[in-house]
Amino acid sequence: MPDTKSGRDKQARDAERRRIQRDISEARARGDEPEPEDDTPPECYRRGCTEPAAFSVTERYQEDTGKGAVEATALLCVEHTVAEGPANLDHAYDEYVFRIDPIEGVDVEIEA
Repeated sequence: MPDTKSGRDKQARDAERRRIQRDISEARARGDEPEPEDDTPPECYRRGCTEPAAFSVTERYQEDTGKGAVEATALLCVEHTVAEGPANLDHAYDEYVFRIDPIEGVDVEIEA
């Protein structure tokens, strides 16, 4: 095959197609691997707070347009969880949720 511009372009396209197919195959093979464990506890969601998060606070409410639900979840430290409360009661509906769940594996010390 003579060395022409169209020949070089075809070789480049073929090489790119093979690279993409190889990347997809490798990604599929890695898809079964578990994610590595992250041993560092998450920090509190509140700006400026570096305390470890102890609770997951979730609120589900109707969006302003009334077309669907919004679910907001924040990971908070003990102090900020105590101060947290429902913020969107004006958009409450039949499936409204306000829930505070402890984060698994986090030890909580509550001062009396």
